[in-house]
Amino acid sequence: MKLRQKILFLAVAPLILALCAIALAVRHQALALAGQQRATIQQAYLASKEAELKHYVALATHSVARLYESGRRDPAALEEAKRILAALSYGDDGYFFVYDLKGNNLMHPRQPELVGQNLWELKDADGNPTIQRLVQRARAGGGVERYQWVKPSSGRTVAKLGYVVPLENWGWMIGTGIYLDDVDQALAQVHAQQVGNIRSTMLWIAAIAILSALAVGSSGLALNISDSRVAEAKLKALAQRVVESQEEERARLSRDLHDGISQWLVSIKLQIEAGIIRLGGDAGQQAGAAAVFERTALQLNNVLGEVRRISHNLRPALLDDLGLAAALEHLALEFSQDSAIPVGFRAEGGTEGLSEVANTVLFRIAQEGLANICRHAGARQVEIGLSATRERIELSIADDGRGFDVDDVALHPERGIGLRNMMERMEALGGTLQIASSSAGTVLRARIEHPRFNHLI
Repeated sequence: MKLRQKILFLAVAPLILALCAIALAVRHQALALAGQQRATIQQAYLASKEAELKHYVALATHSVARLYESGRRDPAALEEAKRILAALSYGDDGYFFVYDLKGNNLMHPRQPELVGQNLWELKDADGNPTIQRLVQRARAGGGVERYQWVKPSSGRTVAKLGYVVPLENWGWMIGTGIYLDDVDQALAQVHAQQVGNIRSTMLWIAAIAILSALAVGSSGLALNISDSRVAEAKLKALAQRVVESQEEERARLSRDLHDGISQWLVSIKLQIEAGIIRLGGDAGQQAGAAAVFERTALQLNNVLGEVRRISHNLRPALLDDLGLAAALEHLALEFSQDSAIPVGFRAEGGTEGLSEVANTVLFRIAQEGLANICRHAGARQVEIGLSATRERIELSIADDGRGFDVDDVALHPERGIGLRNMMERMEALGGTLQIASSSAGTVLRARIEHPRFNHLI
């Protein structure tokens, strides 16, 4: 072998081997990260469903509380309670069922053929006694149980997450459940996206390997062996870029989970609690409660859609339809209605030249800020301001709540996720986020300098 060929071989062979090793390591890490992300999404989704079912059952028990607390056990009272529960429903496959503690089906609005039957010995495809487990859960005080059941809209037997509670004075078990095939579909979409990302990363590494091999081979024909050190430096830079891209993807997914699902669930919780309070009021308030629950049902569908859209990183639809100022005004109005906290909004200047990314970041910061005020501030008044000039754009959110220690929350490892996400988003835009808090209230300011140039971001 000639010296020139030996130089070429010694330069190219280690490069190819190193890139192959990096590719294998990246693939292994990507698969591990994909598994963690899938588990995180599933855990968050199931936790949201459990909380959702708990609120549904609380609503159902509240609807028959008048009859139950009256102490009546006559057939007329029991039939009236069954009628009320049968009329409650949500979505295409959301309903309530009633059994006695011996396994007799007393009410099932979607499968009336089961009424009157004793299903104590009913077992699913895995041999698990479905009704017995539900009754045991109810006897223990109530809670969540996972089992197999026929989905009314499709006629197929799928996994179901049920929540049951006992009505001991009547010897009843009432419950409801959510079918989990939508969870599997959402996770399948996330998995497909992850596989596509891994495949794309492998193709990029292969392309980089080919280009690097050609570059090193061409250079080896003209340079001496010492030039191989340049190739080694390039490999280190490549490995660092791969690691950084993984961390950026992980941070993006974390922000999406927190900014999307968490905020929806807070809003839903507030509306359900407000609706339950209204049910205990006069006729006008009770009529208003129906509207609250209808809006809550629509938002629950939005939560499902949010999980499916995580992998696509969609922007808020309000920004596309109305623009940033109008979207923030609508957000303020909606928050005020849901939380009963008055929210003032003012806007100065136009934001037409602001990039889509900057619009989304400012909107998300407003969402996160309002969610934190609702959860922690105990405020009686909130003011949102949007000021835009040729030099800068500034979003401000002020409340008169109890305040907090900004440094303590920002540095705490288990708290301040929302604040860190907001800061990371602003840093990515080259903007700043300032928070001033005292016992008189908190003021948050998100500022972007030279917004007219943000279309380049």
